[in-house]
Amino acid sequence: MKKQVVLIHGGNTFDTYEEYVQFLREYVIDREREGSKRWKDTFALEMGTDFDVIQPQMPNKYNAKYSEWKLWFEKYIPFLRDDVVLVGHSLGGIFLAKYVSEHRVPVRVQATILIAAPFSAEGTTRTLADFVPLSSLGDLAQRAGRIVLMQSRDDSVVSFANFEKYMALLPEAEQMIFEDRGHFSQETFPELIEKIKELAG
Repeated sequence: MKKQVVLIHGGNTFDTYEEYVQFLREYVIDREREGSKRWKDTFALEMGTDFDVIQPQMPNKYNAKYSEWKLWFEKYIPFLRDDVVLVGHSLGGIFLAKYVSEHRVPVRVQATILIAAPFSAEGTTRTLADFVPLSSLGDLAQRAGRIVLMQSRDDSVVSFANFEKYMALLPEAEQMIFEDRGHFSQETFPELIEKIKELAG
């Protein structure tokens, strides 16, 4: 049977609707950037035929609400099998940290990988609204399987201090520190593919 991987993408949050509308007014379309591929675009292909990759398109990534993401994520839970690997990038990372710390996933989680995940609004360029998890991370360590934290020191969106906060609360987590990946917007991410295959093996 194929190994399962769930990948939760990132997004933006705002404390008020007015702030969201202001963001839309000021947003500058970059056609060149829009046309470029990111590693998430080829993730399922790169994982290969031995893996069943689930990539939910979470509701309104431009003005994400935790309660809405929770409802949508839970629609996928009936399809999950034991030994699933959970992967979250940026807001998707803090979403998984919050959800798994506060709710028991009804299947065995093999591993949870948090990539450039904010821990709190401090040290990020944006608010986190209702995505902020319990300050202790609750039961995350007991429910998340093996935990892998990935962060780049030059991330200008989520500071390295966020990574350090996760490490302080999750001392058993594996650290994968990069020097020059920014917020992990590159076209390929071979280290992630290799790590998932290792964890799922």
